Amino acid sequence: MADPIVSDLDGERSVLLVDDDRSFLQRLARALESRGFVVSTAESVAEGLAQMENGAPAYAVVDMRLGDGTGLDVISALKKHRPGARAVVLTGYGNIATAVTAVKLGAVDYLAKPADADDVVAALMASGDHKPSPPENPMSADRVRWEHIQRVYELCGRNVSETARRLSMHRRTLQRILAKRAPR
Repeated sequence: MADPIVSDLDGERSVLLVDDDRSFLQRLARALESRGFVVSTAESVAEGLAQMENGAPAYAVVDMRLGDGTGLDVISALKKHRPGARAVVLTGYGNIATAVTAVKLGAVDYLAKPADADDVVAALMASGDHKPSPPENPMSADRVRWEHIQRVYELCGRNVSETARRLSMHRRTLQRILAKRAPR
C-alpha cells in the first residue's frame, strides 16, 4: 500500500497563506510555523500575487472569497509561476461548483473554514492517489440549494430580480429564502 503522505517539494517548506480574516490568518501562520513551514501571509489577492513575484512558494493555502477577488486567482497565478506547487482552498461558503473549479485550477483539496492546522497540513502533504474520506457531517440538500442560491445572488450583484430570473423562480419566493437563515 502506498504511503498517503508525499515528501516535501524538493525539501522546501515555503507556504503562502492568503486570507482576509486577519486573526485566522495569524493563528494559522503560527500553527504552520510550529510545524516547520516557512510562512508568508497576504490579506488580499493583490498582496498574494505580489508575494509570488519574490518567488513562488511550494505550498499555498487560500481563502475562496477575498475582498478583491477569489482565491482561485491566486491558485491560477501560483500554477503559472510554479506548476508543481500544491494549494488548498479554504472557505466558509462551500459548494460543489467552486470546489470543482478549484481542483481544475490545481488545488489539491477544498476545506471548510475554520480549518484545523492538522487538516491543512494533511491536505497539503497528501499524495495524489490518496482519497479523502467522506465528511462526517455532509451538507444537507437544503443547505446545498441555499448555497447555490447565495452564490447566484452574489454573482448577480445582490440583485433580487436578476437572481430570481436566472434561477427561474418568483421574486417573492426568492426574497423569503434570502430572509431565512442558512439550513444546517
